[in-house]
Amino acid sequence: MAYVSTKELLLDAQKNHYAVGAFNIENLETAQAVVNAAEKLDVPVIIQTTASSIRYAGVGPFAGIVKALAAGSRARIALHLDHGDSYELAEQCKNAGYSSVMIDGSKLPFEENIALSSSVVEMCAGLPVEAELGTVGGKEENDMAEGEAGYTKPEDAAEFVERTHVDFLAVAIGTAHGIYKGIPKLDIPRLARIRSMVDIPLVLHGASGVPDEQVAACIDNGITKVNYATELRIAFTKGVKEAIAENPDAFDPKVYLKTARARAQEFVENRIHLVTRV
Repeated sequence: MAYVSTKELLLDAQKNHYAVGAFNIENLETAQAVVNAAEKLDVPVIIQTTASSIRYAGVGPFAGIVKALAAGSRARIALHLDHGDSYELAEQCKNAGYSSVMIDGSKLPFEENIALSSSVVEMCAGLPVEAELGTVGGKEENDMAEGEAGYTKPEDAAEFVERTHVDFLAVAIGTAHGIYKGIPKLDIPRLARIRSMVDIPLVLHGASGVPDEQVAACIDNGITKVNYATELRIAFTKGVKEAIAENPDAFDPKVYLKTARARAQEFVENRIHLVTRV
């Protein structure tokens, strides 16, 4: 249908009380899995690339793949930089035609995070920008969790949004990147307070492994973008292993990547049902 602005998708989700699934891709097949699922269920999706994935493959190839798939798709597709770790990377993604970028200054002191986020907003000149306040747990680019002390403070969120003019805000309410060691318990009341003080779309990072009922509660309390990375990677890798186990003599990558793509699509469809409520 179209290659669209992330902001367009999230404002509609905010208005109509659902969320858009945002899925981190690594290659052509994971991108196809996300687009195929979106087409099948007739919903919009956000495709994301992290800074580490871009260092592996480059901005241009990812932008080219996603734009080409979107051009031939019935679904609305956006391409987002996830956890952008520098002004320069955000600028590269803007110039490559990404639908939006994230600048992650969450590890910086409050004023430095504001300064960095504001500079990216100014550079992007209307291209939607996501920022993060507070620290999502787990391991992201070799940075470890800070625990509850790093949770987003509602009053800080209000000031941050007012001063930076970011379009979306990723909040820290108890999620973590990677695989959880136990069952996470999210601070939904904190999220509700943030929602009452901030009027832009809110983002939930680290949703892989969060129980469905907690994800649903987050959407009920203002989350409009839900990020998935680890579980998608796991589904894809299981597909590769499954195909090779069934056909150990296979040497054509299409043989095992086809199965991997199918398993990834199954996962994406499952998560879309949860967050978009179709």
